[in-house]
Amino acid sequence: MIRDQGLVSKIWRFAVWAVAGLFVLNLIGVIAAVVVNSFATRWLGTWLPVGLTTKWYFSAWKEFQLSSVVLVTFQVVFTVVIISGLLGVTTAYALARRDFPGKRIVVLLFLLPLLIPPLTYGIPLATVLYQLGLGGSFWGVVLINLVPSLPFVVLVMIPFIEQIDPRIEAAARVFGAGTGSLFLRILLPLLLPGMLAALLLVLVRTIAMFELTFLIAGPTSQTLVVSLYYAVFASGVRAGQSIDAMAVIYMVTTLFWLILALQFVNPSQIVARAKQQPAT
Repeated sequence: MIRDQGLVSKIWRFAVWAVAGLFVLNLIGVIAAVVVNSFATRWLGTWLPVGLTTKWYFSAWKEFQLSSVVLVTFQVVFTVVIISGLLGVTTAYALARRDFPGKRIVVLLFLLPLLIPPLTYGIPLATVLYQLGLGGSFWGVVLINLVPSLPFVVLVMIPFIEQIDPRIEAAARVFGAGTGSLFLRILLPLLLPGMLAALLLVLVRTIAMFELTFLIAGPTSQTLVVSLYYAVFASGVRAGQSIDAMAVIYMVTTLFWLILALQFVNPSQIVARAKQQPAT
């Protein structure tokens, strides 16, 4: 590849790298300030806090009832992951292996919740759920989070399924494999990396999903990110260190699952597989 070495090109590259560097430094600075403040005894007008302590984490855990919030968060998240996995993988298999009139329209419908802002469909969907008596309930939070999660699993899994030669399945059936045996012995080992990647990314998305969860969550069905929002904007005087401690807990939880997901999948590989998907 021949790279332009002209003055304008050098200035342009320098400007791009400078803007990117400033953005990264600003992001690191904000995160570092939150983390340091969550351990600070007092931090006013100085470069570093007067002292460090872990009491704000214990205070946040007790004040915001984080034990129940974290439990509800993981109950919601794992329920969404399981349902998305069961329905998403079977739907992706049907779309990958079958051609039928209107298939492109069906795929487009699955894309819509991922392309349009969540509030666009979240508000009318939340209205319907409240009318059905699911507002503020655990299952209401699960259902509203399934709307973007299920299409995500489908669209991630379709390329993984399409790269499996259908003749492998045909040969297994010739030798007497039933549907259950075919899935467990043939398809599951081949699809497991894609399934793990899709479901772990769904887990991260659900933990971080604020808009949809906020619209439907009640006092006993708040996830960690919604509880954090209420902690910041609720009336009354709260220590900033306690809120920052809660934010660090949320950040660490999300980063843990994101890093775990990235061990199984490279996002650029998913995009490449999607581009290689044959036209229907």
